[in-house]
Amino acid sequence: MDELVEQNIPIVNQRLFTTEVEELYTRMGYSDKLDLLHTRPRLYETIYSLADIYGNFYGALALSTGVLCLYDIRKYYNGLYLAIPKRSKPDELERMVAQDKMFDIFKEYKEWVSVMGVSNIGSLNAKILEGEASELIKVAEAFHEKKLAIIGDTISSANRDRDVKLVFISGPSSSGKTTFAKRLSIQLKVLGLTPVIVSLDNYFVDRDHTPRDESGEYDYERLDAIDVAKFNEDLQALLDGQTINLPRYDFITGKRTFSPKSTRLEARGIVIVEGIHGLNPKLTASIDDKYKFKIYASALTSISLDNLSRIATTDNRLLRRLVRDHHTRGQNAQETLKRWESVRRGEDKYVFPYQENADVMFNSSLFYEISILRNFAEPLLHDVPNNVPEYGEAVRLLKFIDNFTPTAPEEIPPTSILREFIGGSSFRY
Repeated sequence: MDELVEQNIPIVNQRLFTTEVEELYTRMGYSDKLDLLHTRPRLYETIYSLADIYGNFYGALALSTGVLCLYDIRKYYNGLYLAIPKRSKPDELERMVAQDKMFDIFKEYKEWVSVMGVSNIGSLNAKILEGEASELIKVAEAFHEKKLAIIGDTISSANRDRDVKLVFISGPSSSGKTTFAKRLSIQLKVLGLTPVIVSLDNYFVDRDHTPRDESGEYDYERLDAIDVAKFNEDLQALLDGQTINLPRYDFITGKRTFSPKSTRLEARGIVIVEGIHGLNPKLTASIDDKYKFKIYASALTSISLDNLSRIATTDNRLLRRLVRDHHTRGQNAQETLKRWESVRRGEDKYVFPYQENADVMFNSSLFYEISILRNFAEPLLHDVPNNVPEYGEAVRLLKFIDNFTPTAPEEIPPTSILREFIGGSSFRY
């Protein structure tokens, strides 16, 4: 790597006829890239080259290898960990954090999609074009259901063995925590438990007391945006067998109201708490950990563009959030994109540092989902004006989703995690 930096090799952007790119990829034996070309017919193709290496990418690349001098390499599993500069501080390296549980889940899912024959976009597109979309959706959803059943069994055993009464579900924005909690609740009912779902979002302080970030925007990612004292009071009341009225936060008025329906924990009851701070020890510091079962959910995208370029998990979640914010909050794509960096900073501070505290992890991504999300996200992104700072990110995402063959959502079951974002869920939110 030091030699490559010293050589300062240019990274060249080329716009060629697709037939020329096809000849190039055929000559170099790039079957994975040919799969993508064949399922996405275009007259021209934009490719990048680094000396004798060619590839398709989305997003901005460095101008040359000479600027990539800040890095670090460490041994990790049977490979290596490459430390790169921070997004917000490019003169500092990201700190290496052990993520053994997360890595195991990602590795398992990546191996599974490979066995399914959909490890990259080209192979997924080919199956969709061959009329196999319905079968792919059924298999992906069945895989989720199987994982949920296993987690349910594990919680039931923990409930018997060590009297677990609290299940905490955490994860970054748009990881499907809410639908996951509702589906897990069904699995626990099958096992004879009576779950009560509590959302941390309903414990937001009133908006006039919400903390603000450095740019003056409301910072809903901070722990002190939650009324922690009230949350613990209600949690303890439920554990003590008392009857309470759970709060509901109104995102339009910025005020908290209370449900007219009373809630009480039954003899075989168990509380499911979902929210980004679920694994933060400060949330319930006064409650013994032996009564808790902790779950981390995230959309770990394991399908890749091709064998050289993977898809960022954050892009998968951002597309989910774009569609959901428009569907449920009437928010346009520009507003969602504007807030996304603040959301990510909050995740870096308040979510990711605690993910390895989880007893189990759940991958909420569905390998077919971006083919569905394209239908909803594309018109929203086209509406972003070209004279605003968010326009560049909108263009990048449009180029990205253009790689996917769009698929109709009719086959998606009403209990799917994806329904939380595109609508049509049979769950009440």
